[in-house]
Amino acid sequence: MGTTPVDDISVSGRPVGPGHPCYVIAEAGSNHNRDLGIARKLIDVAAEAGVDAVKFQTYSGRTLYSTKTPRFDFLDDELAAKPAHELLDEIALPREWQPILAEHCRDRGVEFMSSPFDRQAVDELDALDVGAFKIASFELVDLPFIRYAAARQRPLILSTGMATLGEIEEAVVAARDAGCEEIALLQCASLYPAPAHVMNLRSIPVMQAAFGVPVGLSDHTHGTHIAAAAVALGACIVEKHYTLDRTMRGPDHPFAAEPRELHDLVVHIRATEAALGDGVKRGPAPEEAEEMYAKARRSVVAATDIPTGTAITDEMLTVKRPGHGVKPKFIELLVGRVARTDIEADDVVMWDMV
Repeated sequence: MGTTPVDDISVSGRPVGPGHPCYVIAEAGSNHNRDLGIARKLIDVAAEAGVDAVKFQTYSGRTLYSTKTPRFDFLDDELAAKPAHELLDEIALPREWQPILAEHCRDRGVEFMSSPFDRQAVDELDALDVGAFKIASFELVDLPFIRYAAARQRPLILSTGMATLGEIEEAVVAARDAGCEEIALLQCASLYPAPAHVMNLRSIPVMQAAFGVPVGLSDHTHGTHIAAAAVALGACIVEKHYTLDRTMRGPDHPFAAEPRELHDLVVHIRATEAALGDGVKRGPAPEEAEEMYAKARRSVVAATDIPTGTAITDEMLTVKRPGHGVKPKFIELLVGRVARTDIEADDVVMWDMV
């Protein structure tokens, strides 16, 4: 599976795929609390953390949920007391903010994104010339909607929470049939927060092999370690919810990363990428060779004083650190040789001494 060709996507000229730095999306979602100042601040802290994109969500409660939708049990009592469509309308991004936030993202050097949840949102974001559309997991089975977004021929990032391989295939085929060739997938567990045991990170290389597209992770777990592990398994994109403060009121704040954690997320992802290397097992790295290779490896050392002219025996030699003398694998070649100079106990034995 590791040799399956994968077609990169390009988000505003930034290549995304195997061999490129992981594309990090800071998911602001609804954590702006309908306060434009908070929304701007979310962009600021994400830019300072070093992410590639900041993503919001564009929806309206009444077009997203039936008025007869059962209440969600995972929300706290105050939030769960409201019908889903009312709650969503109360926390929805005011659509007139989108060009304002897009401009602020440009000023801060990050990509502006927002997940569209209806066709009007697709049209609005298309008019803003967004670098990609991100389709949420719950919308993956809405193939007419996927075709509508895909027809804009922008890169499409499809989240796959709760989806089977068959459902993912249907969505990918729908997108391609509508003219979209730049597709990426995100492994996701649709729980908030998501426990580690449901994350199934090994599905990342499986989906990449199955569909030949970049695959990443939409991460709802606490902490940064799951995302770093996903990168080690080949994730090309990591999306993470974040907030200014987890104690703020709203459904997405409690499981989101705070600014310091978002910063750490980027640091840990970049460190993981650096640590992966190229897979070729070599000798010492230059940094190791500066001191550790010579001083911390082992070599042959005199176990006792060996005067000049003495025939060397096994008992006269041992193996210790440092490692700049005769290598231990040659110790038997020293036995029977004659000392050319006085060798003191604990001297590192060099070839010119015998």
